[in-house]
Amino acid sequence: MKTYVILGATGNTGKLITLGLLEKGNAVRIVSRDASKATDLIAKGAQHFAGNADDASLLEKVFAGADAAYVLVAGDTKAADVQAGQIAIVHAIAEGLAGSSVTHVVTLSSVGAHLKAGAGIVQGLQIMEETLNALDGINVLHLRAAYFMENTLGMPAMAKNMGIIGGAQLADLKFSLVATKDIAAAALAHLVALDFNGKSHTYLLGDRDYTFNEIASIYGKAIGKPDLKYVQFPYADAKGAMLGMGFGESYTDKLLELVKGMNEGDLLGDAGRKPEYTTPTSIEEFSHIFKAIYSQL
Repeated sequence: MKTYVILGATGNTGKLITLGLLEKGNAVRIVSRDASKATDLIAKGAQHFAGNADDASLLEKVFAGADAAYVLVAGDTKAADVQAGQIAIVHAIAEGLAGSSVTHVVTLSSVGAHLKAGAGIVQGLQIMEETLNALDGINVLHLRAAYFMENTLGMPAMAKNMGIIGGAQLADLKFSLVATKDIAAAALAHLVALDFNGKSHTYLLGDRDYTFNEIASIYGKAIGKPDLKYVQFPYADAKGAMLGMGFGESYTDKLLELVKGMNEGDLLGDAGRKPEYTTPTSIEEFSHIFKAIYSQL
């Protein structure tokens, strides 16, 4: 039995990783502000530490005596300076790991994390990679995930109310999407096997590349609207819509910077389509989730 630390344990990837490790008889420590959101994990044996991921003194206690960890750096959607918040979490993780017993760390990173500038919300993950790569004596594997399929789940309401789906991305731009359950499966496999050494990264790119035109067609068929179209919105209009949804200006600007990078083709780095980067879930399979949300509106 090994002892693992999972950050973001109540999220899409962290919860599945936590459950998988517990099912294999491991000790798992989780960190979250609100224990009520982790009651099912605690009931299954996870040890809960209450607090924030930017608290270095807390993370020192959590990492002490542990063997491996899964870490991520989320962006606060309402922060006045989202990148400053990301950097605070990065520094707390690095301080907590330094001198700890942890020998292996898997991170949730992103396509675009190779960029030194211009990566928008992903810039915080580039800083995370760079910072953790500087730690001595710890093996680190960065999972550079593609655009989450779950990011499209804000669109069912648009399809219902406007008869379209849309965003700032180019309609005919081919890009990779990955289901978060596939990210969790990859992270879990590496955490169990501890099959990585030194500092490295790999990519998780979904089953194939899509355009939003193709996604609209697939989602349209799923919801009984085969003529559903994707509409590209001007950046200014997309920003106004996001602000209207309650996102902060800093987060919105960073996200749109990332989208511009996608549209201009600067995000892929060495992430060419390779068998080892391919994950199983397709948009056709994921469309059932889109349909379920649409049907409830």
